[in-house]
Amino acid sequence: MFRRLIGIFVATVLLTFQFIVSDASAVELDKATRTVKLNDKGDEVVLSLKQVQEGKRLFNNVCSQCHPGGITKTNQNIGLDPAALAGATPPRDNIEALVDYMKNPTTYDGEEEIAELHPSIKSADIFTEMRNLSDNDLKAIAGHILLQPKIQGEKWGGGKIYY
Repeated sequence: MFRRLIGIFVATVLLTFQFIVSDASAVELDKATRTVKLNDKGDEVVLSLKQVQEGKRLFNNVCSQCHPGGITKTNQNIGLDPAALAGATPPRDNIEALVDYMKNPTTYDGEEEIAELHPSIKSADIFTEMRNLSDNDLKAIAGHILLQPKIQGEKWGGGKIYY
């Protein structure tokens, strides 16, 4: 009985520590790191710490089943790394373009709509995890996708980072 109580106590302490460390990581990100491309005109936006945390939470809940670590399980040739996002038609390497994609996804070449295959706002009746996402939620997810290469480097999406 005493061993179980000690085990539960240790597990609680470790879990609490993990929550503190994961929340603190967003606080450590400076303004330059949190600056990402807003649109195809080259405008930039600085993500708030709240957006960073919310984007991570939403991405993990909605997107990470198919895109763990920024890869794409259904097509290993197309990840969420900067080079792959910039190479799409239209380019998806900014917040507005990623939000547009999450609303109405198309193939990598932009030729065909794939809302029935990829979770989107348009197909929220099929992909229920998309039903309650607001535009701010989509922006937070897009921000997370664009921020990860700065944090994880080449590990994110398996792509190369050129700054």
